[in-house]
Amino acid sequence: MNYFRIYILTFFLSWPALCKPTLTVVTELSPPNQTLINNQVAGKSTELVRAIFAKANLNANIELYPWARAYNIALKKPNTFIYSMAKTPEREHHFYWIGEVATYEMGFVKLSERRDINITSNEQAKQYKIAVQRHDLAAQRLTERGYTVVYTSDINKSYQLLMSGKVDLIIDDKNYIAAMANELGLDESRLHFAFAIDFLAMKGFLAANKNTNPHHINALKNAFAEIQASTLYSQVMRTNRP
Repeated sequence: MNYFRIYILTFFLSWPALCKPTLTVVTELSPPNQTLINNQVAGKSTELVRAIFAKANLNANIELYPWARAYNIALKKPNTFIYSMAKTPEREHHFYWIGEVATYEMGFVKLSERRDINITSNEQAKQYKIAVQRHDLAAQRLTERGYTVVYTSDINKSYQLLMSGKVDLIIDDKNYIAAMANELGLDESRLHFAFAIDFLAMKGFLAANKNTNPHHINALKNAFAEIQASTLYSQVMRTNRP
């Protein structure tokens, strides 16, 4: 009887851990915020997302996809989360927005050898062919402003087009070029940040599909408020990034 009581007590004490929900979280490759190490999604923003889920007593099953696919999964699949996504008027009503988990200062990137490309204004870049990821904010903003864009499925494809000379420019954060080059096995010296785009300075959010359990949303928002006051958060979001 004593053994039976111990078993029952152990079962009920472990029940909360056994019932801890595991939720799908999708993202794209974007070093150093989202990287893949030993088949596990890692990186600065990923660490922040995991901390938020842990504080909310939820498990995060983080999956890496090309951005267009990640966006469509999060848009259509209930109880699915996505990061790091810019909050725009067009997207705002499609998702629940938990909080900011990344900071971006985007601009035009060219090959160092392309001395014929000398950009001194946003408008001047309109004469060049630019690779952008489908469903990315940069793709939307450049398209609506009349730039010549080539759509790709992910940042890797955009870099491939740039390196092969099939496009003149891509869009990336100047502080992340080194990490991206390392991730993709590229020679960083061949890449040059040409010009910052003022209308593409942004925050990246953790967001959720609209058909997500409200209890999960509330728990994550409360968790985010706590994490936001942490040293980890200030390290990830600091303005003088890598």
